[in-house]
Amino acid sequence: MKVSDILRVKGNTLYTVSPGQPLADAVQTMAEFDIGSLVVMDHGDLVGMLTFREVIAAVVKNGGSVGQLTVRTVMDDAPLTCTPETEIDEVRRMMLGRHARYMPALDGKTLMGVISFYDVAKAVVDSQDFENRMLKAYIRDWPQEEVDADAPKP
Repeated sequence: MKVSDILRVKGNTLYTVSPGQPLADAVQTMAEFDIGSLVVMDHGDLVGMLTFREVIAAVVKNGGSVGQLTVRTVMDDAPLTCTPETEIDEVRRMMLGRHARYMPALDGKTLMGVISFYDVAKAVVDSQDFENRMLKAYIRDWPQEEVDADAPKP
């Protein structure tokens, strides 16, 4: 399974923010749409990720408020990225290695979507459920073996 498979099911709604935007506006967007991350774009290029992790760290560091902070001052400016062709197992390893919950998917420089750890977990569970159903159907339809007439009876 590849990232493109998840993006196809997930849809193509993307939430972005610019680096110069006030952090308060970004937090408002995250709350309004119930999302945990925003992709930070500048002149059409991905320049960072803003997740609730960076927001919480900034709020704590700033005495409990976002104040006049901008997105640029708190964003992760070197986020993990993947391509639509990246295998889900590799995405899972990358996310676990960096404790990342969100990963932008890029096709060249074009943002295709954002994969969350939830998306990856759901895809794995759905795939396992499908395989489980197929195996159960196969076992249920297992043909009866012919009984050898010369075999001793128990």
